Amino acid sequence: MSLKPQALYVVPPETSRVALAVFPKGNLCITISHTLGTVLSDEAFSELFQIKGQPAVSPWRLALVTILQFVEGLTDRQAADAVRSRIDWKYLLCLELTDVGFDHTVLSEFRTRLVSANKERLVFERLLALCDEKGWVKARGRQRTDSTHVLSAIRAVTRLECAGETLRAALNALAVAAPEWIVAHSQPEWVERYSERMEDYHLPKSESKRIAQAEVYGRDGLLLLDAIFDEASPDWLRHIPAVEVLRIVWIQQYYCEGDKIRWRKQADAPPASIMISSPYDCDAHYSKKKTTSWVGYKVHISETCEPGELHLITNVETTAAPVADGNTTEAIHQSLERNNLLPDKHIVDTGYLDAELIVTTDEQYQIDLLGPTRNNLHWQAKAESGFAADNFTVDWQEKKVVCPNGKESASWTPAIDSRNNEVIKIKFAPADCSVCPSLQLCTRSKRSRRSITLRPEAQYKALQKARQREPTADYRADYALRAGVEGTISEGVRAHGLRHARYRGLAKTHLQHLMTATAINCKRIHNWLSGVPQAATRTSQFVRLMKPSTC
Repeated sequence: MSLKPQALYVVPPETSRVALAVFPKGNLCITISHTLGTVLSDEAFSELFQIKGQPAVSPWRLALVTILQFVEGLTDRQAADAVRSRIDWKYLLCLELTDVGFDHTVLSEFRTRLVSANKERLVFERLLALCDEKGWVKARGRQRTDSTHVLSAIRAVTRLECAGETLRAALNALAVAAPEWIVAHSQPEWVERYSERMEDYHLPKSESKRIAQAEVYGRDGLLLLDAIFDEASPDWLRHIPAVEVLRIVWIQQYYCEGDKIRWRKQADAPPASIMISSPYDCDAHYSKKKTTSWVGYKVHISETCEPGELHLITNVETTAAPVADGNTTEAIHQSLERNNLLPDKHIVDTGYLDAELIVTTDEQYQIDLLGPTRNNLHWQAKAESGFAADNFTVDWQEKKVVCPNGKESASWTPAIDSRNNEVIKIKFAPADCSVCPSLQLCTRSKRSRRSITLRPEAQYKALQKARQREPTADYRADYALRAGVEGTISEGVRAHGLRHARYRGLAKTHLQHLMTATAINCKRIHNWLSGVPQAATRTSQFVRLMKPSTC
């Protein structure tokens, strides 16, 4: 499709007259039109369209419709109906009252174009740029970040279901792409075995029978893959996406023993970060956090949090579910830097920081990464007795450590720990430790010598500084602001379906989260300009009754 950009859209006189008469005090659409209407233009989407071809629906209009779609939680069909029937929508879109709109499938095509061109962030960042111009969002203030789990738009299935459904999906894909070939290479029993979707309650219950059933699927899948990769078969069959998924799943779930195919034990299966959980969304992975387990993704929301000012979402990151929060901290800061919105203080929970991140964030971005550090899990710190590592004096220049009784360390060895972190392993001489009267306060080792492990100097000092300020009033006041981002996530979940992916794949799910954040920002700007106060944390009826003076 081709695009002939229009520089300016004007509300038709009759549409304007009727809309302003119906909404004399304005509403969200009218606010967006008057305040944010110039954020986007057809020209901003020119890379998404060809020079020649059938004329496309205005991408400026499609972007605005998509924002409204996420504001109200509408399906594509409902959004297209709203374009035809809603006066305020026609006002925002600069359409005549008699305009019949467009087919709902255009919205899906528009999202696909955004994802294919890597322009998922375009609408979100254009709005942020306007907010920056108007002074509604500023760099070098305070921001906060938190995450929540996101359920993928697929069923969570067992390994056995996944294997059977993967083979079924490949057979269906081949039936469409190469019907004659699959008829010639399929087995008669496959028709009944793979005719319906795999359901766990139809599968065997005992472990031995489930393994036997899994190996039936394995033999069938291996027979199909052998036929596909045979020299006599067309080469293009191997590049069908469902066939490639089948090949990967069979590598992950099976192994060959002689001329037989065997089902892997759970302990031998690959980690969740790479194991395919469903043939219909290979980006969705299994994860568990505390008591919550899910298959899908994780979304990270960052927003401004200066008291008395407009709070706007400044960044959204979507990751696979098993990715740790701390692995997204750098990506968040890179994105904020691109938009000139780096904060002075970034308030996070423990998952987003460690000693290395505290140092690198300060050095690279001049950001104070503020949050509770991980607890010291050594027995001395837990029991609050004995000599913990903090009780030792470190001489970084001489590479020596002095214990509380004045003995110097015998060795200083740089190393890499089990989590791939740089550390320094320090040991004291057995001759000093074995005769020390404080040995039982220092170590429980049978070797009668103390050893401690430290981070490199910059990380060690940063961690010490962070722990020392945690009990202070200033720290508590700053960290108390972090709780507000949980309200933003709650708003996204309850009002906009943030926790349920509408689409399949990481890229489209990320687009959903960005458009959800854009919708929330538009609502907040409208409320801010309309004088609607920011909502306070809700208090239960019981607490209001028992403590009226504090509510």
